[in-house]
Amino acid sequence: MASYREAGVDIDAGIRAVDLIRDHVRSTYRAEVLAGVGPFGAMFALGQYRQPVLVSSADGVGTKLKIAFLLDKHDTVGRDLVCHSVNDILTAGAQPLFFLDYFATGKLRPETTAEVVKGLAEACRELGCALIGGEAAEMPGLYQAGEYDLAGFIVGVVEKDEIVDGSRIQVGDVLLGLPSSGLHTNGFSLARRVFGLDVGTPEEARRRLSQHYSELGHTLGEELLIPHRPYLKELRPLLPQVKGMAHITGGGLLDNVPRMLPAGTAALIRRRSWSVPPIFRLIQERGRIAADEMYRVFNMGIGMVLAVAADEAEAIRQALPGSLPIGEVIASSERQVVFG
Repeated sequence: MASYREAGVDIDAGIRAVDLIRDHVRSTYRAEVLAGVGPFGAMFALGQYRQPVLVSSADGVGTKLKIAFLLDKHDTVGRDLVCHSVNDILTAGAQPLFFLDYFATGKLRPETTAEVVKGLAEACRELGCALIGGEAAEMPGLYQAGEYDLAGFIVGVVEKDEIVDGSRIQVGDVLLGLPSSGLHTNGFSLARRVFGLDVGTPEEARRRLSQHYSELGHTLGEELLIPHRPYLKELRPLLPQVKGMAHITGGGLLDNVPRMLPAGTAALIRRRSWSVPPIFRLIQERGRIAADEMYRVFNMGIGMVLAVAADEAEAIRQALPGSLPIGEVIASSERQVVFG
């Protein structure tokens, strides 16, 4: 007699996974959460706002997961996902309300699932975001052994008259860059190619990841798994002074900065205004990658760009440790980045 387990789906493993993650999930709950772990739909009571506008986003971790698989380290990718998502809605001035995750794998390993959710929960607690629901799907034959995919969905809120949309940006405004913590969650397919992590055996890839680089100060694997940096806490008190924000994700500075600019303007960015972290120089040299390609694929050490009034730039910079003036808004018939 055939069974679901024989077909590759272990219902008991799913139940155990829920048991293992229950406390992590509950630790993120805010007062507005009305339903705990178990119901088919999560419920969140929207607080008292004058003109609330919900801001949402969906994303994944991408091929950075391949590094986690090789090193069997799964407690950082959940943090990556939450921080990336919070940064995305922060560009509109939104504060996160709740987060939902989707975890899919060929064969469910409850302990691995729990490690992933632990990372999600830690970031949610830190950023005041309730991990309100999610899905763990076991789909035999769709994923390679030991691998999974991870996606997330975030909802935040901003008052309508406090939306940051770039419409107030004007020629002469200063562009401030906030440092990244490394690659964040973009460019990993190219990075893996450069370091030979996408060829050969897993054992060979693990040896390459365990190599210590003096310029990095640790192993390649440790560098590549540094979590995505969140900017919410430091930017929250300064949002009324910020005219526009660009989260530097896929597309790098070249594609993301123009997204916040109004018509008739462009961004002049001075490459020499910050020191590019060693990991990016290492990737460029080893891969013999053109500079324009690097600045379109990677964040190059700048995780968020702010547009602020020139007469307020220095005070804002002082309130944001590590931030640097990296350029200015100029007149242009085309929204673009011009490097100077």
